[in-house]
Amino acid sequence: MFVLYFLYQWLIFMPLFIIVTILAAITTMVGCRFGDSDFWGYYPGVVWARVTAAIALCPCKVEGRENLDPKQSYVFVANHQGAADILLLFGYLGQPFRWMLRKGIKKIPFMGKACDKSGQIWVDESGAKGILHTVRQALNTLKNGKSVVIFPEGTRSSDGHLHRFKKGAFTIAAMLRLPIVPVTIEGPYKVLPKGSVIIHPNKMRLTIHKPIPAVTKEEGNEAGIDRLLHESQKVIALSLGEPVQQ
Repeated sequence: MFVLYFLYQWLIFMPLFIIVTILAAITTMVGCRFGDSDFWGYYPGVVWARVTAAIALCPCKVEGRENLDPKQSYVFVANHQGAADILLLFGYLGQPFRWMLRKGIKKIPFMGKACDKSGQIWVDESGAKGILHTVRQALNTLKNGKSVVIFPEGTRSSDGHLHRFKKGAFTIAAMLRLPIVPVTIEGPYKVLPKGSVIIHPNKMRLTIHKPIPAVTKEEGNEAGIDRLLHESQKVIALSLGEPVQQ
């Protein structure tokens, strides 16, 4: 069975994946150039993600969409199991959003240009001024119900387990006065773990939890950031059946 799928991956999946990715990127760039960037900056990615998951033979299930208000902007925070996380979030979250991306992605052919044209948020890691610039960019982007997705662990899990969250996502949520929505991802670590190039067909699940209320002026940013971080990590840890880190 492994040999058959290995052949399928390299002879069928990869050529189709490359074609679908190039088509999605070109559609995004042209659509954003001549049409509504809110539409073309999001929906080609949805189609790309669903088609990719289908040809990878990885069925996806989503729960909790009823917890979201389509007119509300959110900061979505998700555990980061592997590269296939992108398929779950892009394809099945059901809420227009922008990614917060490192500038190195700009160097990827087609994809980097599509991300730039579609208004993704580029993280400026040059220091305090860079962080302020990133927050201002996020503020200008998160309007009319658009949201942002951030992986607060900072990188893909090396063992499939949940790791300690960093404060960046929650600082942005506090500064923008936006609610946090914890999202639990299950399955991508088994599909394509960090450091591997071999895809393993597996079911994937996306669980959208209830929003955690935004930080208020009365609460204060520092206390609010800590609350958002710990509540989010607790919700995701319990959903995964893992210990809650203090």
